[in-house]
Amino acid sequence: MAIINNTWEEIAEVLKKAEKVLVFTHQKMDGDAVGSSCALVRVLRQMGKEAYVLIEDDELADNLKFLNDGYCTTDEHIIENPDLCVCADASELSRFPKRSSKFKTGKTTMCIDHHLAKEPFCDYHYVDSQAAAASVLVHHAIRAMGAEIDKETASLLFAGITTDTGNFQYSNTNEDAFLTAAELAKAGADINHISVQLYENVSLQKMRLKAMAMENMELLAGGKLAMTAVTQQMLKDCSARMIDAEGIVSELRSIQGTEIAILLKEDTDKIFVSLRAKGDADVQKIAAKFGGGGHVKASGCTLNHVSLKEARDGLAEAAEEALEAMTESPEE
Repeated sequence: MAIINNTWEEIAEVLKKAEKVLVFTHQKMDGDAVGSSCALVRVLRQMGKEAYVLIEDDELADNLKFLNDGYCTTDEHIIENPDLCVCADASELSRFPKRSSKFKTGKTTMCIDHHLAKEPFCDYHYVDSQAAAASVLVHHAIRAMGAEIDKETASLLFAGITTDTGNFQYSNTNEDAFLTAAELAKAGADINHISVQLYENVSLQKMRLKAMAMENMELLAGGKLAMTAVTQQMLKDCSARMIDAEGIVSELRSIQGTEIAILLKEDTDKIFVSLRAKGDADVQKIAAKFGGGGHVKASGCTLNHVSLKEARDGLAEAAEEALEAMTESPEE
C-alpha cells in the first residue's frame, strides 16, 4: 500500500495540539537522525510542550554529542501516555525495534522521513524520498507550525543536512537542501563550529579503527567494488566502539574507480551492512535482496545468524552481478 502524505498544514496542526510528545529515530543514529529529532523536540519544548527523543541506548558518536543538550533519554517511562509519537529519519518500525512497542502507545502516531517505506504504519505521514535529509522535512514542519527557528535549532537542522549530504557533495543534494541551509545560516546556525565538531573532532580510537579497516580492504570486480569489515576483535584491538566505524564506508567509496562500497560490521549474532554507490550504481536494489533498503546511493541491511564470510560472499556476489548488469545495459 502506497503512502499518501498529509499536507504540512495537517502535520503542523497535529504537532501543535499534542502536549506530551515522544520523538523516535533509527538505531545507530547519524547526524541527520540526531539533528532532526533534537530540533523538533527543542521547538516543541519552546511551545510549552513536554517532549523528548527516546533513544535505544546512550551511545552517541563522539562528534555528535555536542548536538544533544538534554533532548535525548533512554527512559521509556519518562512520558507514560504520550499524546503523539513521531518518528523522524525512520520510516519503518524495524529501524528502532527495541522501542517500537513504546511508539505504538502514542494516542496518535506520525512519520516525517525521506526513506521510502514498504507500507504505512502511522496515522499521519510526510515521506519524501527526494528530500536530501529528514532535517529538511522537519524544517518544513517547524515553519508550517509558525514556530521560531533560533540559533540552536538552526544549528541542529544544519548539522543534519550537512552530514546526510556529505557536506553537500552527495547526489541527494538538491535545490531545497541549499535553500534550507541558506535559511538556517540566516537564522544564525554556527556553520564553522558545527563543521569543526562534525569533521575535525575524530578520536584516536576511531582513526586507528579506520586505518585497520582500510588496511584489510579488498577490491573486487576490477576495482569497481570495495569491501571491508569491522570485527569485534578489531574493536578490542583499537579500544573502539562500533559507532566509531561511522564514515568508513564513505572512505571506500572515495577510492578512484570504485562504484560500490560495502562495509560489514560484526555484532554478536548479526552483521550490519552499509552500502554506498557513486556514478550509475544502485545499492538500494542490493540491500533489498537481503531485506534492507534506503536510497539509490546509500542503503543498508542486517543479516542474522550468518558468519562474516557468508555475509561477505553473498554481498560480493550480489554487488558484482549489479555491476555486470550495468556494463551489459545498452546506453540510453
